[in-house]
Amino acid sequence: MWTAWRTHFEDNARRPLPAAADGTEVPEGWREALAGSLARFQLGEAGEGRVAKEIDRVVMHGVDADYRASLKLFVKEEGRHARILAGMVRGLGGSLLRQSWSERLFVHGRRLLGLRVKLLVLLVAEVVGLGFYTVLARRLGDGQIGQQLREIANDEEAHLEFHAAFFRTQMRGAMRRGIFKLGWWTIGGLACAVVLMDHRRTLRAMDVPVVEAARRFVGLMRRVDAAVLRAEPRVMRAAGPWAAW
Repeated sequence: MWTAWRTHFEDNARRPLPAAADGTEVPEGWREALAGSLARFQLGEAGEGRVAKEIDRVVMHGVDADYRASLKLFVKEEGRHARILAGMVRGLGGSLLRQSWSERLFVHGRRLLGLRVKLLVLLVAEVVGLGFYTVLARRLGDGQIGQQLREIANDEEAHLEFHAAFFRTQMRGAMRRGIFKLGWWTIGGLACAVVLMDHRRTLRAMDVPVVEAARRFVGLMRRVDAAVLRAEPRVMRAAGPWAAW
């Protein structure tokens, strides 16, 4: 299973960066708020290197050399997203951030307890990112920033499946399944609420109803819940290197 994922991430790593986005296609009334939101997401995408170092010290069911390599490549792919988002922020006339309160909240959450909690928080972050990028891309249409957000969202779709595949390997027994479900909906629900509050100005500026973004987050949360806890493995998407699980 992890060999296929390693190949997937290795193939993705060969892609060149797209040209820096020119924000002139974005309506002027959206630019400031959008740049602020993308700057906060850029900070989050750039800050996941610690888990790539920790994985080498972990001895755990479901973790082998290919998983370790895949997780490190996943982190590098997130770094690629950070560079693309940085180009968007600059193209919109915004500035990159050194820190934000919501990003610090995710960082502290990742540092709690052991590897499983860190990966759970990463999985929550993928839901938040995918949901938000998709909502923005739909509103932005076929312009350069919209296209680049869709490219990132496609990667995040695979990331959901990658992390869900890991948690499936950990679901041995009813107690673990119950703990996952409780943690998933508690941490995920809080994270989605934080993001909706933190980015409400952008949603309002772009005429995106908060309920639409919330509905997308909940749908993704349910999808991951089903992918991890269902009795028989099935793919979340029709094709791809992750079809083995």
